[in-house]
Amino acid sequence: MAASQRQDWVRQAAEAAIAHQVKPGIITCASGISPSGPVHLGNLREILVPHFVAEEIRRMGEPVRHILSWDDFDRLRKVPAGLPPEFAEYIGQPLSKVPDPEGEFPSWAERFKAPLRQSLADLGVDVVEISQTEMYESGAYRDEILTAVRNRETIEKILGRYRTKATDEDAPASTNPFERFPYKLYCRQCGHDSTLITSYDDETTVAEYSCSHCDYRGSARLDTDHGAGKLVWKVDWPMRWAYEGVDFEAGGVDHASPGSSFTVGTQLVQEVFGGKAPSFLGYSFVGVQGMAKMSGSAGRVPTPADALAVLEAPIVRWLYARRKPNQSFTIDLGQEVVRLYDEWDGLARKTAEQRNEVQQAAYERASETSLGKLPTPEVVVPFKILSSVADVTAGSTDQIARIVGEVGYPHESVAQLQPRLELASTWIQRYVEEEDRTKVRTTPDLERLNAVTPAEREWLDLLLEKLDPSLDLDGLTLLIYGVPKLSRGLELDAPPTPEIAADQKEFFRLLYTLLVGKERGPRLPTLFLALGLDRVRSLLTAS
Repeated sequence: MAASQRQDWVRQAAEAAIAHQVKPGIITCASGISPSGPVHLGNLREILVPHFVAEEIRRMGEPVRHILSWDDFDRLRKVPAGLPPEFAEYIGQPLSKVPDPEGEFPSWAERFKAPLRQSLADLGVDVVEISQTEMYESGAYRDEILTAVRNRETIEKILGRYRTKATDEDAPASTNPFERFPYKLYCRQCGHDSTLITSYDDETTVAEYSCSHCDYRGSARLDTDHGAGKLVWKVDWPMRWAYEGVDFEAGGVDHASPGSSFTVGTQLVQEVFGGKAPSFLGYSFVGVQGMAKMSGSAGRVPTPADALAVLEAPIVRWLYARRKPNQSFTIDLGQEVVRLYDEWDGLARKTAEQRNEVQQAAYERASETSLGKLPTPEVVVPFKILSSVADVTAGSTDQIARIVGEVGYPHESVAQLQPRLELASTWIQRYVEEEDRTKVRTTPDLERLNAVTPAEREWLDLLLEKLDPSLDLDGLTLLIYGVPKLSRGLELDAPPTPEIAADQKEFFRLLYTLLVGKERGPRLPTLFLALGLDRVRSLLTAS
């Protein structure tokens, strides 16, 4: 579908960004992530919404860049789950200065940047990374910092408009005129932000401060001591809009609500920094089945890498592209994955003419980016078949490849089944409970075989009599479903009746019990092929 034909939310946002353009020569879409913990699937929306918009702008022939600002100069706010209480000594220090407890990465921040970088590469997301630590320490924001400090009264007036009445009444009167200074210093001695500015000279730009963490008293010259601190969040955000010339940005519902940081920033960027707020889209939360709202610092949360371990990259992209940003949704990496693959494969089978406009646009955005097409299997085997076979064969790649060929998906090499084959094996291992896994019996269940009813004995005898090595998947399916029909004197392909359906249910339960020790399992024809007919015979025979 040509870009000019698209009329979904991405197209509309792209047109708004183009109309907004503040810097000649390029349109800027922005994302921001704080690497304070695992970057989870909820955070991914912060990146994918601007990504889709930037891709659409590029399709429309306009120069564009997508910047990802790492807020690694933010303070560590609390001890992350799973770490000892002693880690609290780093609370208040910049994330980029907090050590990695495992010693694998240069800092706490880098520990969480690395896996997201890989996931973005796997998803075909092209971003320009900007470290806020590097920006502050290089002096890139020098003029903007001094502008903010000179205009601190204007900033306080704007911020004061949006403080709640309760907050104003409850706040104790302060005798320190610098308590709400727009720039927060990190202590030169201990590195914490437990500082309070006690004086500031606009002419020399020297700020004197005291630190409640280590009792140090010192000073910093804001025009030369780069990286001595950072602008407070509600000032930092609009400052970056002006500095980078941001034309489009997305943010969570908390930022988009009336009186939020975006509302405040809209006024600050104009009145203090002489810029304008970007075109903005608020997005709703992305949840995970069985979990409350995700938080990277609250413990183990599903990340993009977790999703990409079981879902093809286009499917992950499709989950976000097909919904408007203000629509919340839930990702289930458990049993829902099977249905999700079926839905995606159904969409893929449709031609461009059969898909409606929204479906087609979402499909294209999911499947390909400006970096190229995303990996998909050359031979598409339904995920439910691959996962069932992976379950029975304990993930043996060679056996899986052999069996799927026998069930009607011929291929010349295992590579033609990737990446789905590997994803199915991983899904079985990670997301199917041990008690739900298929464990094939190693010896016949003699007690059950010796206790079969006359009807059950007839079913087994009929099955074993007609079980022939030449049968393919369709032939096995016809036979297994047809045994109860034969026992009633009917043909294999006779139409089912309520009585036959009841017999089939009992027959299937018997086969599962004898083969895997449970009353249910993977589809029986697939299971027969996976085990091999000789092994099936041995498990269904008492002697």
